[in-house]
Amino acid sequence: MTATEQIPDTTQAELDAVLERAAEAAEAFGGQAPAERARQLAAAADALDAAADELVPLAIDETNLSRTRLGGELKRTTFQLRMFADVLRDGSYLRATVDRADPGFALGTKPDLRRVLHPVGPVLVFAASNFPFAFSVAGGDTASALAAGCPVVLKAHPGHPRLSVRTGELVAAALRDAGAPEGAFQVVLGFDVGTSALRDRRVKAAAFTGSVPAGRALFDIANARSEPIPFFAEMGSVNPVFVTPGAVRARGPEIARGYVTSYSGNAGQLCTKPGLLFLPAGHGLDDVLAEESRGVGAHRMLNERLHEGYRGRRDEVTAVPGVRVLAEGGVDGETLPTLLATDVDTLLAHRGALLEEVFGPLSIVVEYRSAEEAHRAAEAIEGNLTATVHAEPDEPDLAGALLRRLRERAGRVLFNGWPTGVSPSPAMQHGGPYPATTDARFTSVGTAAVDRFLRPVTYQDVPQPLLPEPLRDDNPWNIPRAVHEPR
Repeated sequence: MTATEQIPDTTQAELDAVLERAAEAAEAFGGQAPAERARQLAAAADALDAAADELVPLAIDETNLSRTRLGGELKRTTFQLRMFADVLRDGSYLRATVDRADPGFALGTKPDLRRVLHPVGPVLVFAASNFPFAFSVAGGDTASALAAGCPVVLKAHPGHPRLSVRTGELVAAALRDAGAPEGAFQVVLGFDVGTSALRDRRVKAAAFTGSVPAGRALFDIANARSEPIPFFAEMGSVNPVFVTPGAVRARGPEIARGYVTSYSGNAGQLCTKPGLLFLPAGHGLDDVLAEESRGVGAHRMLNERLHEGYRGRRDEVTAVPGVRVLAEGGVDGETLPTLLATDVDTLLAHRGALLEEVFGPLSIVVEYRSAEEAHRAAEAIEGNLTATVHAEPDEPDLAGALLRRLRERAGRVLFNGWPTGVSPSPAMQHGGPYPATTDARFTSVGTAAVDRFLRPVTYQDVPQPLLPEPLRDDNPWNIPRAVHEPR
């Protein structure tokens, strides 16, 4: 059984039927014209918007998140579905390329070559707990996989089972009524069900959002298969923020207030929460930081398991020699922010405890004594989703040196901003070097997320009637193409 509502886990027989339906749907779903799938994604978005008054109270009951937060997140979820519908209508995501035969090619006769992206097949999506709409059942992984033409088997998160089941029912019905084949979208429940599905030959790719230990374990399963499959995991990130001396002089209190708002918001349960703030020695902001942190209201975490995990990590980090407490938040019942302080030497001496993500409202202020020490700290940080620099215009050398180091360690680099808040848009990169993700080349947010679930195929000298629609001379789907004529 899962969670308190005693919703039964999916049985092995039921899972087998789910996977078979997904496999049977793959060809028909992937072969639809992009405009058809666009209409289906829009229908799913409409169905979720219409059910907001039912879904948001379910989410409140299962996650301890506020009505305002959840209403905004549901809006984001349906926006993403419609965003991918627009991607489909545009058609350029297929990257169709036609190289016509060229008997006078410089290297000898060149055959007719035509390349396009095809859906990989059924995708297994592991839903996240901290975003019960936007990174869960109908979240970005699901939306991008469906846009690619891949049937989705969604493994629900045990933190919100009733919401997951109901959301799944609405999405599946909307897709089916709009013309998607049976099996294009299905929800399963249960820990063992997820790992069993990941091992199944009918699953061709998987996506995950969660912790490093869980993501790495699933990644290893995906790679240990006789036919390894792509496994796109978003995992741990400490999202460092570096502040230069000039920025402290110009707007130190403003930076302190923005930082506290960013690390403590949503009880620190965001993957982009800044976990480390690097300040120059003598910054003089301890009192402001402490006062702002103590002024943040208490917030219940998503569930008791996460609360206990936060309590353990908080105790571990606080006990490190050389770490002092600026603001001590309680962890009984509702959680208050905890703000700690240390120096670069301590951070590097205890990197196992201090450079690992703490999921919850805890962050560490790290004092650096020189530009060289700041560079040394930046170079010690592993892969992250984000990294931020706050600097002034008259500090281009220091800011530039930090940005060069941080871009090697993060997928999104910010300047004079805060990393919480990930806009779903064409230029967004929500990914980064390991352990932030298992493949830094891809994103789980934004229109480029669809690339994860497509693979290229080149057709050589294939007759027109046998070519996929995007590659035929008459281009029946009317999509953008790159066409290279003989010179």
